[in-house]
Amino acid sequence: MSYYEVALFGEFFAKDLKPIINRITLHSESSRAMHIREVVYEPIDAAQQRDSGSEPALLRARKDLTDPDQGWVLYSYLKPESVRAHPEATVRPWATCEVIGDALGFASALGYVRRSQIFKRGYLFRRGPLVIQMFQQEQVDPRTQQPIPAHADTLWEVEVKTASPTRNTQETPLSIAVNAVVEVQLLMKGLLDLRRQDS
Repeated sequence: MSYYEVALFGEFFAKDLKPIINRITLHSESSRAMHIREVVYEPIDAAQQRDSGSEPALLRARKDLTDPDQGWVLYSYLKPESVRAHPEATVRPWATCEVIGDALGFASALGYVRRSQIFKRGYLFRRGPLVIQMFQQEQVDPRTQQPIPAHADTLWEVEVKTASPTRNTQETPLSIAVNAVVEVQLLMKGLLDLRRQDS
């Protein structure tokens, strides 16, 4: 039985931050500051997989920097379901695993090589089964590997998604999660364009 993430994505300019944050706050149960480090890995044989016409499954390691006691989470997505099956939202198979200890070394031991690293700083909102992330990406200082604060006019990104992997069963069909993200899309209409994304 597969587990899925259901999501919608958007972006906006810094000048629109206040009205967008006010509307999301009004329709959320909780909010907090967010600062996340994300390291992206690809399989050692990624080049051969691409040459043979298949896209390699990337492995991502994520750490919440606002909570030093929290460990790393490793997760991976497969290709999103077709737009014909789910025209309203991105629905993609999603596997997660919490790691205590050296998560980055563990990812390497699984046969993955580090491809990139990003830091995301902004706000995290909860709304029922959803998490809404609103953030700016920070560049990484190549010398110290520490984040460089984003420029004031850096684009803001928004991800509205299921907080944890969701199964498609008779009791909990994916349509419940799809309806939940579409509800946020409708709440933000006129301020923020949320849409499906296939990459």
